[in-house]
Amino acid sequence: MEEQLSEHGSPQPFVVRAARHEPVAPRESALPSREHEFDVETDVAVVGSGCAGLASALFTRWLGDEVVLLEKAPELGGTTLKSAFIYWVPNNGPLQESGVEDREEDFLRYVARISRPEKYDPDSPTLGQSELEYSLYRGIYESAWPAAKLLAERGALPYQHAPHWTDYWHNLTEDKVWNARHLMPAGVNEDQTDGGLIAIRGMSRAATDAGVEIRTGHRVQRLVLNDDGAVVGVVATTADGETVRIGARKAVLFGTGGFTHDADLRDNFLAVPAVGGCAARTNEGDFVRIGSAAGAQLRNMQFAWRCPINLEKAVAGDPDMQGTFAVAGDSMLCVNYKGERTLNEKLPYNELVQRMYDWDPLGCEFPNRVMIQIWDGWSQQHSAKDFFGNSIVPAGVDDAHVIKGDTLAELADNIRERLVRYQAHTGNVRLADDFVTRLEATVARWNEMSERGVDEDFHRGEREVEITVFGGPLSEEAAERANPLMRPLDGDGPYFATLLSGGTLDTKGGPRINASAQVLDDQNEPIKGLYGAGNCVASASGRAYWAGGGTLGPMIAIAYRAAQAIHEEPLRDVGASRSAVA
Repeated sequence: MEEQLSEHGSPQPFVVRAARHEPVAPRESALPSREHEFDVETDVAVVGSGCAGLASALFTRWLGDEVVLLEKAPELGGTTLKSAFIYWVPNNGPLQESGVEDREEDFLRYVARISRPEKYDPDSPTLGQSELEYSLYRGIYESAWPAAKLLAERGALPYQHAPHWTDYWHNLTEDKVWNARHLMPAGVNEDQTDGGLIAIRGMSRAATDAGVEIRTGHRVQRLVLNDDGAVVGVVATTADGETVRIGARKAVLFGTGGFTHDADLRDNFLAVPAVGGCAARTNEGDFVRIGSAAGAQLRNMQFAWRCPINLEKAVAGDPDMQGTFAVAGDSMLCVNYKGERTLNEKLPYNELVQRMYDWDPLGCEFPNRVMIQIWDGWSQQHSAKDFFGNSIVPAGVDDAHVIKGDTLAELADNIRERLVRYQAHTGNVRLADDFVTRLEATVARWNEMSERGVDEDFHRGEREVEITVFGGPLSEEAAERANPLMRPLDGDGPYFATLLSGGTLDTKGGPRINASAQVLDDQNEPIKGLYGAGNCVASASGRAYWAGGGTLGPMIAIAYRAAQAIHEEPLRDVGASRSAVA
């Protein structure tokens, strides 16, 4: 394996040269014959090489089972590679050593309260949640720390505590331990931009050392079932068009991504105008189709891990695009096409996007679907940083997404021109005729509130998480103000702007699983030999983003539980009569 650098100098994944690195072949249109021999046989076939896939492969192999890992892309890592790799682990070791008690009851109440608040009942034995959801919450609490600890002890993922991170809903009384559940890979840089690389590098090396057979450039197309209906293998297409059949004596586990980059699935299930996202480009909802064909029931399809994204980069399909986790700047505000400020710009990214999808039933529109981030020379000077989707970038960094003007009127003219360029992707969003007049009034209102440090309209800067996590880069002077996230816009230009839209880090719906990660059919019965973990299956989190790392920590926990259940599976005869399921 070898480490590569992109043309911008950013670290890229360790590449396993097991297949030619060519574009993945399109999905086959015909089923293979009923009778065929497997090209490869193993105990467990794992599909996907991000956090869920690699963790599942490691835990399974460490229990003694043979594992073949299949990755569609030419390199390992998936969306995980682009992440900061904060992982949220309740009742973790450093937390316990500090003497802080993270009780299961408190954890369950917090996650139930925000996952499906419309169902929350503190007096219910399952807190108002379904038995399946409640069992997943408990499984995550029980297994997240043992899983993280084992990865560290085996050298795959050494960690360090990250107590400076804050749960996104720490203001709720149900969140009793709100800044101690976070871990991150040991040795991350100051900006935490290389956490994903470190994690994938460590886990992939550990997988290779443990004897996991890793095959890149293998797109799994369908499952293979035996005459008893158990999953006993997969059919994959390699990068050069070869069909490979892998038999699995115990189980097949999907640890692939969601359907961020399948426009048809997004339009059908998300029910909002999501223009795309910053997941790996290979996240095209493969397991939605493959699992459905095997009888899996789908759940949570309307939800996603949401994040503002740059409209222009999303439309261009930029594979390096990052989510805008923090809308940077203090002398900065966001307005819609009318010139109106309609939201708190420092909300956690998942919640910020919810406001971008507000529906106007009278105007028959999503008025906030394109939000225009506007900032001045002060923020350009003090908040410019090239990391995690920050719109305000320093000199020398590509700023094609930035719109400029010496006056607000000139800025508006240039925004208007840019929006026309993208009207086919925005439902024909254009600036209102009186945009400049309304914008000037909005800025005047903002400046007046900023002088007093109180956002009377949307309460920006009133929660600690907004300041400590979502403030973005600020000047030292900001800490001296009553509200460090509020500063008047300069009376004179230059001014800057960019177009933000709602996107996804990835989706979080797919085949339903139980607390052992078994994929369930329409009767809530496990499909024999089929497991799932990660963003390709229905997340227990419902609509919520529990905290930073609320994807990766639970993902590791479910992978750990999957491996334990798979280890108990009987060895099946993969030489028996078989049929393929598209």
